This record gives sequence, structure tokens and C-alpha cells, in this order.
Amino acid sequence: MRNLLLVAVGLTILGVVSCKENVEMSPDKATLAFRLTDAPCDYDNLFIDVQGIEIHSDSNGWESLTPFNSGVYDILELTNGLDTLLCQVDLPAGTVSQIRLMLGENNSLVTGGTSYDLKTPSAQQSGLKLNLHKELLAGTSYTVWLDFDACKSIVQKGNGGYSLKPVIRVFSDSTDGKLKGVIMPDTISTQVHVIQNSDTITSIPNNDGSFVVCGLDGTYDVLVESFHTNYNDSMISSVSVGFGEIVDLDTVRLQ
Repeated sequence: MRNLLLVAVGLTILGVVSCKENVEMSPDKATLAFRLTDAPCDYDNLFIDVQGIEIHSDSNGWESLTPFNSGVYDILELTNGLDTLLCQVDLPAGTVSQIRLMLGENNSLVTGGTSYDLKTPSAQQSGLKLNLHKELLAGTSYTVWLDFDACKSIVQKGNGGYSLKPVIRVFSDSTDGKLKGVIMPDTISTQVHVIQNSDTITSIPNNDGSFVVCGLDGTYDVLVESFHTNYNDSMISSVSVGFGEIVDLDTVRLQ
């Protein structure tokens, strides 16, 4: 469950795979869908220019998925369980080991009502390499989520500007347990930290106090952090979330 970010130095495109939203699955192939989501962060908007995905499989090497739902996405609209489809593709059965997420140059951050262009290192513009290691079985459908961590992906520079260094968590429907709840009172600023060993996934509740954390499979400690001096933090220990399970913490009332 670690956040993985590896920079791809070069590109070798060996094939093209057709990508469609609604397809009839071939009996000797698997269907793989990629969806974009985001961990919440306290900015106004974070616009990310997503241009494509390439995958590496044991059978075909690197392949580019096309057509692709490219565009500039405000990923802060894709939080607390919301996502959007980037591509759906039929692939031969086998192992997909890595993906490359291709970003364009039209990335920007809006904070405090001011917009800032986000520059990325040239190596990142060549593709963000992310580990997947997914075994695809014929006749089976799979979904993979690319979960941006908006807070960790934005770096403030000394001149007052910002740069983009994407931090992305990759998870699939094989680890898609969900944890949800409501933090009260909903009038104060809080964050929900879902902790497993040295890994932490953070969510910022919606205006009504509700939150959802996806891509879980295991046992976690849940820390509700209060940013109001009159309310204490709250810790819920050893919360078990299994594959395909939705665990509801109901209402957590801070004291």
C-alpha cells in the first residue's frame, strides 16, 4: 500500500491498444480499466493535464492505450470515492508489470483565489513510471485506480511559486476495500489519517463531515486530527478492511 513514484527516463512504444468505454469481452482476453481519483487537499483547484497511459506486459512489452480520454482534470473534484474513467482496454491474458502516465504541460494550481502555473521536470514529462504487477486472467474484468496525492504532489518554491512532483498511489479492485464515516462537528477543520505500519493515506472530509478512503486491504489505525483548539484528536485502533468490503465507522464525534 505504498505511494510509488518512479521517473521514466526514456520511452519505447512497441504497439497500440484500442481503448473503449463499452466493449464485449473476448473469451481469450481480459478487460482492464484505468480510473483517476485523488486524495483531498486544501487547495481551491488542482488542474492536471493527463495525456495518455502506456502499459508494459510480459507478452507485448510497452503498448500505448488509444483512444484515451485525455484532458485537463481538476483532480480535487475526484475525492472521497469519486473518480473518472481514463480508458478501458482488452488485453491478452498475462502479467502487466508497469504503467507510464503521460502528463502534458497545462498544469496549474489555484489557491487563495490565485492561479499558478505548475512546472514539471523534463524527465516527468516523458512519463511517470508506476509499478502495477497485475496478473490478468482471460474472461475477467479489472479496474486500476491512479490516486493522486494532491498535498504531497505540490512543492512550494522559494520565490512563492509552486512546482508539480506527482505522488501517485496505484491500487486495483483486488485491494479495493473502503472505509467511510462522518466526522462531527462538521463545522471544524479535520483530517482523517488511515495508517498501516509506515504508510498513511489522508482524507479531508466533505463539508457535511463525510469521507471515504478507497484501496484498502488489511488492518489500519484511523486517526482523526482536529485543527480546532476546543476539540481533541480521536484514534480508532485496529480497523479491519477486507477485499470488497465497505467498513462504516458511522459518526465519529470529537470531544
